[in-house]
Amino acid sequence: MSTIPAKPVLLTGASGNLGRQIAAYLGRLGWTLRLTDIAPFPDAIPEGSSFTRVDLTNGMDVLRIAEGCGMILHFGGISVERPFEEVLGPNISGLYHIYEAARREGARVLFASSNHAIGFHERSEKLNDDCALLPDGYYGLSKAYGELMGRMYWFKHGVECVNVRIGSSFPEPIDERMLSTWLSFADLCRLCERATLAPATGACVIWGASANARSFWGNDARAAIGWEPLDSSDVFENKVLGKLSGNPIAERYQGGGYTAIEHSRTAWPDGTPITSA
Repeated sequence: MSTIPAKPVLLTGASGNLGRQIAAYLGRLGWTLRLTDIAPFPDAIPEGSSFTRVDLTNGMDVLRIAEGCGMILHFGGISVERPFEEVLGPNISGLYHIYEAARREGARVLFASSNHAIGFHERSEKLNDDCALLPDGYYGLSKAYGELMGRMYWFKHGVECVNVRIGSSFPEPIDERMLSTWLSFADLCRLCERATLAPATGACVIWGASANARSFWGNDARAAIGWEPLDSSDVFENKVLGKLSGNPIAERYQGGGYTAIEHSRTAWPDGTPITSA
């Protein structure tokens, strides 16, 4: 099997922190990339690739840039917790345009979902890929919606999708929680490569985390696409162990600080009063 896709690969959100890492990695492999973002691309464009500024809420522009592509790596949209109206356009309408483009082109989609789609699961739980969606805010809600949209397009139209629930993708963990959620840039890039080259994916979920001993997450579809993380947060344990938020809500739930944003409950779901840490 060729290691270079026969058709161009569309990468949305290319100007973001993760998009730039993916563009550089796949560019070094000699892939033909269509890079797009609402913001300018700050790096050198890989040889044989192109960059076009596109607003995801403009359906015709999305259709145009996806023409001829066999894979869409969808990292575009609002990437942090924001008010509902800000999330609605790019993350809901924009995703619809991505899937309509994929349907027209017969393309596969890797959807950059998030741990915030399941953020209100407690840290004591070990989750598999079939766990309940428990979003921890409007951003996480948009990611849960995106996963459901992908499943609908698979069952209704045969559009393959890989929903990657990204944990915390940074150069290295910055607090104790990230010992469980960290995803190295290199593991993320290899995941995008394998999701593109796999013979078939159906509609599947993969936990976007490196091989962390403290991981909150268990079974997923990684074996089906031939991906295994090579990095681990374990080597950073001595640097971040004990670095906590001090917020009892953030420390209880897997979504961390996002669960505490505008949190107004005075008691836990079992009725026990919430007290400060």
